[in-house]
Amino acid sequence: MEIEIATIGGYEEVGRQMTAVRAGNDVVIFDMGLNLSKVLIHDNVRTEGMHSLDLIDMGAIPDDRVMSDLDGDVQAIVPTHGHLDHIGAISKLAHRYDAPVVATPFTLELVREEIKDEQKFGVGNDLIEMDPGETMTIGDHGVELEFVNVTHSIIDAINPVLHTPEGAIVYGLDKRMDHTPVIGDPIDMQRFREIGREGEGVLCYIEDCTNANKKGRTPSESVAREHLRDTLYSMEDYTGGIVATTFSSHIARVTSLVEFAREIGRQPILLGRSMEKYSGTAERLGIDFPSDIGMFGHRKSVDRTFKRIMNEGKGNFLPVVTGHQGEPRAMLTRMARGETPYELDDGDKVVFSARVIPEPTNEGQRYQAEKLLGMQGARVYSDIHVSGHLRQEGHYEMLDALQPQHIIPAHQDLKGFSGYVDLASEQGYALDRDLHVTSNGNVIPIVE
Repeated sequence: MEIEIATIGGYEEVGRQMTAVRAGNDVVIFDMGLNLSKVLIHDNVRTEGMHSLDLIDMGAIPDDRVMSDLDGDVQAIVPTHGHLDHIGAISKLAHRYDAPVVATPFTLELVREEIKDEQKFGVGNDLIEMDPGETMTIGDHGVELEFVNVTHSIIDAINPVLHTPEGAIVYGLDKRMDHTPVIGDPIDMQRFREIGREGEGVLCYIEDCTNANKKGRTPSESVAREHLRDTLYSMEDYTGGIVATTFSSHIARVTSLVEFAREIGRQPILLGRSMEKYSGTAERLGIDFPSDIGMFGHRKSVDRTFKRIMNEGKGNFLPVVTGHQGEPRAMLTRMARGETPYELDDGDKVVFSARVIPEPTNEGQRYQAEKLLGMQGARVYSDIHVSGHLRQEGHYEMLDALQPQHIIPAHQDLKGFSGYVDLASEQGYALDRDLHVTSNGNVIPIVE
C-alpha cells in the first residue's frame, strides 16, 4: 500500500496546522488551523465574513491546493484539540471535502460553534464524536483510526493514530507528558508503547517541536496550579483590585483561578467573549463550575459588570479576563488603556497565568499591554504557567516508546526544528533518510 504525507500547514510557523495522510486510496486530514498572528496585525479583521482565498493569501489558513496532488478520497477530517491553530480553518475549508469531522466531545463542540459563526460558507460536513481509546474504520482496505489520550493546555486532547497494513502513522501534535493533570486522565503512555511494538510498528511519527530546544521535561499542570495558589494566597490581605488573565481555552487553569479566588474571599467573574465561550462550553459538557459564577462576553454586559465591581468594591471580586497576549480588543488591554469602567489604582495586582506565545506580534502586544498596566500603577505578576508542549526529555521518551521508522518535525519554523533534529540525530535518525524536515505544501512519499 502506498503511503504519502502532505505537509500542508504548520511546517514553517506555529499556527495554521494541517497535514494529510494518504494510505492507498484513503486520505485522512489532521487539523485545519488558523494562524492568529496573521489576523491580529490587521485592525478590526473579522475572519467569519472573509473568503478562504483571501485568508490563504494573508497566510492565515492553510493553502490546501496541494490536496489535488493526492490520488485518493478524503475519508475524515480529524482535529486533535480545540485550539484555533488546529480548528480555526475548518469553517473555511471543510466544506470542500465530502468527509465527516471526527473529534472528541469538547473539540467537536468548539468546531460546531466555529461553523455556527461562519458567515461566508455553508459547512454541512457530518460531525462525529469519538472518545480517547476508541477506533473507527477508514475506507475498505484495512485502515483504522484510533484516538490516544494525551494531556495538553486544553481538555479532551488526543493524538490520532492511523493504523495501516504498512504500519502506524502517529500524528503527535500537541501534548505534554502530564501524569498528574488537574482535569482529565493522564497521558496514555502505555498505549503509545504498545503501538510501538505491535504489528508493523510505527511507520511514521509527526511531532510537535515547540519546546524541542529546551532541556529537561515539561512540568505537570499540578505544578502551575500550586504556583498559582501560592501567588493568590500571598494577596489574601490585599484590599484593592486583583485581576487575572489566562488562555480562555485552558479550562484547568480557569477552574483553579475560580477556586483560589473564593478561597481568598473574592467572587470570581469570567469576562470576555472567548472566556464565556470556552468555559460555557466546558460547563455544558460537565465541567464543574460554581452555580453562581458569572460568565459575560458581550461588551455591554462586561462593562455593566465592571461598574458593579467598582460600586461594590474591587476588593470583593477577582475578574478573570481575556488578554493574556495583549490582544488589542481583549478585556485586559482595554482595561490597560482606560477604556472600561474598571479603574486600576496604584498597587493593584494583575496576574498573567500565561506565557507569551513566542511570535513577534504576540511579544510586541504583550509588552505594550504590560507597559500600559504599569503606567496605571498596576503590579504585574508574569509567567505563572507551565507549557502544554514536550521539552527534550519528553521527546526522547516518545521516541523510545514508539521507535518510529520515519519522523517528520512539525509545529515550528526551521529554527525551531533545530533542537528536534539534533536529538533525533542522536537517536540514529538521519536527514533525508528517515528524518524529514519539510515545509508547507510538500508531499513526502513514505511507502512507494
